[in-house]
Amino acid sequence: MSDVSVANTIYSKKYRNYALGVLLLGYVVNFIDRSILSILLEPIKNDLLLTDTQLGLLGGLAFAMFYATLGIPIASLADRWSRTKVLAISMIIWSAMTALCGAASNFTMLLLARIGVGVGEAGASPPSHSLISDYFPIESRATALSIYALGIPLGSMIGNYVGGWGAEELGWRMTFFLVGVPGVFVAFLLLGTLREPPRGLSETAEVKAAIAKAAEPTPSLKEVFKFLWHRRSFRHIGFAAGLHAFVGYGAGTWNAPFLIRSHEMPITEVGSWLAVISGVGAIGTFAGGYLGDKISDWTGDRRWYLWIAGMSTLVMVPFQFTAYLYEGLWAVIPALAVVSILGGMYLGPSFAMTQGLVTLRMRAVASAILLFMLNIIGMGLGPYFVGFASDMLSPGYEIDSLRYALCLCVLANLWAAFHYFMGARTLREDLDSTEALMMQKAE
Repeated sequence: MSDVSVANTIYSKKYRNYALGVLLLGYVVNFIDRSILSILLEPIKNDLLLTDTQLGLLGGLAFAMFYATLGIPIASLADRWSRTKVLAISMIIWSAMTALCGAASNFTMLLLARIGVGVGEAGASPPSHSLISDYFPIESRATALSIYALGIPLGSMIGNYVGGWGAEELGWRMTFFLVGVPGVFVAFLLLGTLREPPRGLSETAEVKAAIAKAAEPTPSLKEVFKFLWHRRSFRHIGFAAGLHAFVGYGAGTWNAPFLIRSHEMPITEVGSWLAVISGVGAIGTFAGGYLGDKISDWTGDRRWYLWIAGMSTLVMVPFQFTAYLYEGLWAVIPALAVVSILGGMYLGPSFAMTQGLVTLRMRAVASAILLFMLNIIGMGLGPYFVGFASDMLSPGYEIDSLRYALCLCVLANLWAAFHYFMGARTLREDLDSTEALMMQKAE
């Protein structure tokens, strides 16, 4: 079968939507397995006698170091090999390691199992982003990536609900096993039904013609990093996303212990409320990419992608302080819901613009580089910072030490918003430069 006939089959509207749905399902499983730890932190702490700093390591640095660093070479493999196979193998690994978390009898064993989860999940998003960028053209790519990113709030919602119920009814060990197994079945669904799309066939007619004239060689990791780093807008996108994630992962990891400690909520109630809060966050995750596509198309100005990310990040801050400083749950719960909505709006625009800043054979690695910055700064340092700050503040503030540690974490969002607005200043120039380069290669 020719590339043209394959592309026509793959890029039918029905198939594209199906493919996006399967990738979304995989990402939901990804975040169930990733976020389940948060709701289980208090039972794990009490059972294994751990400090908040140790819990912060489990939820952050130990996971993120391997997740972020391995994501880049795995993405490089995905730019050379089958992206669907890379994704499926990765899914089997992280699902199995999630189940093994339940067998841990001490901190070291649990730490090693969480590292294994990070190793597997390193192969999730880069190949998925690359696949989506081939399934969907640039004018709808941010929307598609935002739909994919719905896996974060949906996975977190399911993880929080199942974790709260499981901790009470089954215990934290069996809960890990319960959420780990389904990912294996999703991996085989992906292998059996998703076809590898020809690279670049969702681009404009001019770019397609360029691809037909001259096949782009796969650049090295060093070349991709150098290429991206010379795009000033990307440097700001990377730091902005990292700082935003610092707050998102830092607060998200510790919201359950905060509600249990400061508001004396039972774990099942915490799981139910956080499930609802995570679920409404899907609104913002979708809206960020959708509004970016629509407003940019309407105005002809792609800077709106980063302006939307910056404005939503800035508006979050007062709601976050409300959530952590007010005593009444009547204010805390709605504030956390608003934060959840606003907190996901940066994802679609950030990844869509990163994909647009590179050439075709750089996409998976470019996504991995952004994820590296996002996860090392955000996932790696955020939960650890909050846990460490909580332990440091504990002698003076006792049970409220976590409350004020979370407030310190929130301040990083002001810095993140600054970088988004700075990135918008050179975005148009950088996007045009990349498109011109792809056209030049065909001449």
